Amino acid sequence: MGEGMATFYWGPMIIGGVFMLISWLVGNTLKRKFEKYSKVQLANRMTGKQVAEKMLRDNGIYDVKVIAVPGQLTDHYHPIHKTVNLSEAVYNHANAAAVAVAAHECGHAVQHANAFKPLELRSKLVPIQNASGMIMNIIVIAMAFAGGILGAYIPTLIYVIIAAQAAITLFALITLPVEFDASKRALAWINSNGIVTASEYDGAKDALKWAAMTYVVAALAAVATLVYWIIVLLNRR
Repeated sequence: MGEGMATFYWGPMIIGGVFMLISWLVGNTLKRKFEKYSKVQLANRMTGKQVAEKMLRDNGIYDVKVIAVPGQLTDHYHPIHKTVNLSEAVYNHANAAAVAVAAHECGHAVQHANAFKPLELRSKLVPIQNASGMIMNIIVIAMAFAGGILGAYIPTLIYVIIAAQAAITLFALITLPVEFDASKRALAWINSNGIVTASEYDGAKDALKWAAMTYVVAALAAVATLVYWIIVLLNRR
């Protein structure tokens, strides 16, 4: 493998491998935490659906529906459809993990209703982030099948990669305040409204902390990859 091909493969592969391992460890911890707190039944017996609907009403939001979706940890808020989508394990269950997830997703709905700037910026970046990911994939595939022909264009390709990776990194970084703020809103609401007891609150907080860690790992991976390509560019000068 020539210097150009090594540049495009070994560095990103090493970075990707390291962060894949970290992501796997964090993901496994998150699953264990949710399994643990799924066994902590709410004293008030409110299901994730009921918690979500109450939080929306308490925040004056009446145009967002709470619906069930298949899968595990597939919960999300859809700003276009205006739906809080809860996985089956959250929608129908009354435990610390379910209330944490339901309130967190409603936190995004509250952000949307209040025109939370980081959320608006992230929404605008979605098409750019998706296009940047496609560009990165196209370049890697092109180098795999036509590396010899494209060798002369490596400096230009590196500039393109840096621009695309910068967009991906910006999206990952702006996601952090969006997710942290949603969790902050969720925890404040379930605590101030007496939705949970002290022990249930601690479980919900711990579950959301580990959920947030998945976004932290993704952001660090994006930053590391961007720094790698900037170093490659500087070394070629």
